[in-house]
Amino acid sequence: MAEPCQDEGGTPLLPGVVHASCVARRGHGVLLLGAPGAGKSDLALRLIDRGFRLVADDRVALVRRGAHLYAGLPCSALPAGLLEIRGLGLMRLRVRRRARLAVVLRLGAPDRVVRLPAPSLWHGVAALDLDPRGESAAQRAEWA
Repeated sequence: MAEPCQDEGGTPLLPGVVHASCVARRGHGVLLLGAPGAGKSDLALRLIDRGFRLVADDRVALVRRGAHLYAGLPCSALPAGLLEIRGLGLMRLRVRRRARLAVVLRLGAPDRVVRLPAPSLWHGVAALDLDPRGESAAQRAEWA
């Protein structure tokens, strides 16, 4: 039987790793990028409360397949399903093994967020800047 991060032939499925969190709903992934302490895990938790599933927290493995970029849990990461909730510790959640990225959200301070942004791409995936601490951040992420 293959390891979780390998296909049946033993080929690595998800070789590239980024410091991020990822959630998904109906197979569509939302990659949350930001500096440590930017609010990635907190926004992931709020999206999970809105029906998303955790793909990976803190480190996300990425692979391109054709025109699409897929996210998953790195082979060397903590066990699947762990989300760090600041002040509470690691919590176990239901996960989605992999997801095709639909949008990348670059988390940052409100002064970084453009009011009417021009279309932007991150490695071929639609990307937006978002203030994760705003009260409507989860709704904005959901609509992105």
